[in-house]
Amino acid sequence: MTVFAVERTLPGVTMEGLAGAQAAAIGAAERSSAEGRSVRYLRSVFLPGDGRCLCLFEASDAEAVRRVNDAAGLPYLAVTEAMDLPRP
Repeated sequence: MTVFAVERTLPGVTMEGLAGAQAAAIGAAERSSAEGRSVRYLRSVFLPGDGRCLCLFEASDAEAVRRVNDAAGLPYLAVTEAMDLPRP
């Protein structure tokens, strides 16, 4: 599976709002996988200084990631193939 980065802006979001967005993304990914289109939420990074958020998903294609974010009701600017570089 390929890793995709979802870029979004969430200016003024609260910690509760971030937690809710994360839960929505996880839930939508789990529902997609249960329906046969495998998408896995990996993690998010939020930059509070400018309200930017980057979420990583694993999926076969970008369209599956877009559908998950649309189903979760989460806004996004772009869905782009990414390279996740974990600590060696």
